[in-house]
Amino acid sequence: MKKIGRISLTFLLVIAGAFVAVWTYSTFFNETKVVTVKEEQAVRYASLPADSEQKLPDLTFAAEKSVHAVVHIATQSVRTGQWSSGNPFIDEFFGLRNQQPQVQQGFGSGVILSEDGYIVTNNHVVEDAQKVKVILNDKREYDARVVGTDPSTDLALLKIDAEDLPFLTYGNSENLQLGEWVLAVGNPFNLTSTVTAGIVSARARNLGINQDTYSIESFIQTDAAVNPGNSGGALVNQQGNLVGINAAIASRTGSYSGYSFAIPVSIVKKVVEDLKEFGEVQRALIGVNIRDVDAELAKDMNLDKVEGVYVAGVTDNGAAKEAGIREKDVIITIDGEKVKTSAELQERISQYRPGDDIKVVVLRDNEQKQFTVTLRNRHGDTQIVRDNISVLGAEFETVDDNVKRELDIDYGIIIKDLKKGKLKDAGIQKGFIITNVNKKPIYEVNDFKREIGNARGGILVEGIYPNGESAYYVFGLGTE
Repeated sequence: MKKIGRISLTFLLVIAGAFVAVWTYSTFFNETKVVTVKEEQAVRYASLPADSEQKLPDLTFAAEKSVHAVVHIATQSVRTGQWSSGNPFIDEFFGLRNQQPQVQQGFGSGVILSEDGYIVTNNHVVEDAQKVKVILNDKREYDARVVGTDPSTDLALLKIDAEDLPFLTYGNSENLQLGEWVLAVGNPFNLTSTVTAGIVSARARNLGINQDTYSIESFIQTDAAVNPGNSGGALVNQQGNLVGINAAIASRTGSYSGYSFAIPVSIVKKVVEDLKEFGEVQRALIGVNIRDVDAELAKDMNLDKVEGVYVAGVTDNGAAKEAGIREKDVIITIDGEKVKTSAELQERISQYRPGDDIKVVVLRDNEQKQFTVTLRNRHGDTQIVRDNISVLGAEFETVDDNVKRELDIDYGIIIKDLKKGKLKDAGIQKGFIITNVNKKPIYEVNDFKREIGNARGGILVEGIYPNGESAYYVFGLGTE
């Protein structure tokens, strides 16, 4: 009995000791602790693998998938010094003397988008080119035709007659994360099939380098090495999907010095679809003058966050004003997607066409208000513009500033090549400068396309020849 009593006593002492230990731990060692952000970062850093264990991403699949779908583009343009009237006496009087034509060579890159030969590149790669040649990665060469161009986004669509081509599929540029690995594929310095790697450094970057009146800039910034000749090449993600078209570098020397910029595929896809379907990009406008919200503006307007797009003004007869949006509103979402900067807003709107309805949420007096906005084109209507100029049988380019000064005109496009078509049938000659169509000024080729595309019935074309002779012509687009 005494032995059993001693065992019971020992057991009770063990139980009591356990309770004391639990109480001591819970009192002194198990306190609720508030973890700061800095401490969380330290814990996260400690959980990362040691330097010897870190592995770089495997980009070989993306490189192999994309290198065969990126092409080398060679262009040729012929430039002459001044225009000639064709009459040497008139040329002498007006100082118009022909100079020896100069052949200029250019080069860049492009991305095959379909197995039947549609290729996207930069507008500045093929601008003013008389001949465009595409060289595939396997050295095959094709003559390319320009389906359409869009200076406002610096994109162009080409077509070659080929089949069963390797091509890239669209990725999602809006899902790119800062620090994500990407590849730049192109032909820098005429070195074909070059692949460089880097990370996404920033998104929705507006550089102000595109001088087009309706320019759209929302670049993906990377530190992948891009040099002259890379323009128009592919920016791909780790899956080898197209997320951007390389377009520019930040450099004081003309060569890569740290940062490069690509047009996001969200813009590329819309431009390509429009050029294929209409021959013209259907540019949608919301009708506002905008600026980013900064700290000072947020303070003045008593905003909770320094984000959004400030409406500095609304266009008369524009889509925003018609919907009820006012000056001093702050746009915060487009169709449920947040917009924090002007570049992001432009990128969102660029994905729509005139006539599309979008939901716009604004802050007004710190209260959210939603509006339905029917987007319009820059002429204030919702009409889709189709490219009808192919029946005209002509090629055009913007008039040189020197010619404008000599002829005392402020705008116009010149007919640089004329074949059988409506213009030649109407009596118009090569070299004629078109200044107005149906009494509307023509500043650039896209203006001309728009007026011809929207024309109903007869078309009145006014302009001037290089010898100073004014003329006008009337014709219709109906088929005989």
